[in-house]
Amino acid sequence: MNRYATSNELKTDIGYRRRATVILSAPIVDSNDTYIHVTSPELLTRLANNFYNDVSSWWIIAAANGLGKGTLIVPADTILRIPSNATIESVINEINRIR
Repeated sequence: MNRYATSNELKTDIGYRRRATVILSAPIVDSNDTYIHVTSPELLTRLANNFYNDVSSWWIIAAANGLGKGTLIVPADTILRIPSNATIESVINEINRIR
């Protein structure tokens, strides 16, 4: 589930390389999505590891819930939607198709 698989590589004037920014809309709500109530502060990376077995997939949960702007910490008393694997694959396939 690499969101950068088809991203353009950019090079700065001094030779640094980076990937172009990928802006994602929230994945469409699916009946197979999971909802959880976070009762104490939690890391998006830990949640991604628990649900997707991949810490680098934290951005999926962040995009679905409007989180991750400057921090990977989910505040206590937050209801989170965890998109299903089928939903994630369709979002990534759509992104790759557009490029």
